[in-house]
Amino acid sequence: MSTNFFCKRVVSVSLTNVGLMFEISKTPMNFLRNARLLIFRSFSSPIQHSFTVSYLINSCGFSPETALSASRKVHFETPERADSVLAVLRDYGFTNTHISKAVSKYPSLLTAHPEKTLLPKLEFFRSELGNHVIPSYNFLKSVVMVNENILRAFKNPFWISCQNYLQNTIALNIATLEEIGVPMSNIRSLVTRQPDVVSRNREKFSTTVKKIIEMGFNPLRLSFLKAVEVTCQLTEFTFEHKMEVYRRWGLTNDEIMLMFRSDPSCIRSSEKKIMSVMDFLVNKMGWEPAAIARYPFVFYRSLEKNIIPRCSVRKVLQMKGLVKKDLCLGFLCKGEKDFLDKFVVKYEQDVPELLNVYQGKIGILELGFVSEKGDKTVVASQLHSSK
Repeated sequence: MSTNFFCKRVVSVSLTNVGLMFEISKTPMNFLRNARLLIFRSFSSPIQHSFTVSYLINSCGFSPETALSASRKVHFETPERADSVLAVLRDYGFTNTHISKAVSKYPSLLTAHPEKTLLPKLEFFRSELGNHVIPSYNFLKSVVMVNENILRAFKNPFWISCQNYLQNTIALNIATLEEIGVPMSNIRSLVTRQPDVVSRNREKFSTTVKKIIEMGFNPLRLSFLKAVEVTCQLTEFTFEHKMEVYRRWGLTNDEIMLMFRSDPSCIRSSEKKIMSVMDFLVNKMGWEPAAIARYPFVFYRSLEKNIIPRCSVRKVLQMKGLVKKDLCLGFLCKGEKDFLDKFVVKYEQDVPELLNVYQGKIGILELGFVSEKGDKTVVASQLHSSK
């Protein structure tokens, strides 16, 4: 992919933005104007739109069906304004395909004022292209990124507005990662997904990388860059505070760090989320905190949509003796269909109400499960109150 072709791809998106901005600029309309438009749309005949339809077909390459549909959103009886709009767009290098796509999405673009509306926006996009987009493209190409990754990277606004001086910082930080053996494929992924991480001050970035190595992360693993990412995005105070929240549940620093090494994202979870998940799994389901720490993904699963419904099903199956009591938390990370097949559909003959339990339509108490010792009644009551 050449720089010229890439620029056309980016500018074609910008042209769509021009159309969007034009639509937004027309938004403040009073009631009478809206009412007049509604009446016009309701009672205008196809004959009144015949010129607009013909123009869209002949000048914009629309099919008759597309032209008729677009004519319901824009109407003009002379070609001068629309011709001027198309001339301006073509002067800026837009192809017929680009123009057709933009006009099909924003038909009223053809009625925009060329000098007052279009030119200022096109000049702005041209400036952005030359000052930010093209330099960013050339930089990404220089770090051996394939075209698909470059296009994916540009979905992040960071690269649209990236200042040139940041590219030097990013290059140095990439070099730091390469020196310690981080695979280039992993680096590309980080640059694409989280460019703000590798744009950090070089000294601070190097300190973070060293810290992650000291924590026992392997630079060859994806989890290494995930840990770098999380650590860069949290202040030291916030990181330590999250450690303290986990310690409240009796976890040691070693257990917490083992959990962090397994899945660094667990430190991102809010204090409220950590506390609510631990409260449910420890106090209502009876799991030991150390056992929960072996499955850190639970701290970014939805308590209401994932954890409680699945644990409710599990508890019913345990009460019926259909699954073992020491079932690990791995069932919480299964896909929806996989979970339903393995824990709901499989046992629907034994427990017909199981799907209703999973969907929250019926509580465990309503199923009447009571053990001789009464301990299951307590757990069932706690599950019912959690919902």
